[in-house]
Amino acid sequence: MSDDKTKQGRDRQFVAGGEEYEVRHFADKHGISMEQAERLIEQHGNSREKLDEAVQALKA
Repeated sequence: MSDDKTKQGRDRQFVAGGEEYEVRHFADKHGISMEQAERLIEQHGNSREKLDEAVQALKA
């Protein structure tokens, strides 16, 4: 099932780990590799807030 781009709100709080374009966007936004992004999603879940914090910790 593909991501419904017409729905906004709560869905935007998460990175759909199964959707390559969302993982790529997240990786590009933070200047990390796809592999790093996928690893972070596996470790921290798909909450954008938690993932943003994890990326900041990774870069520190």
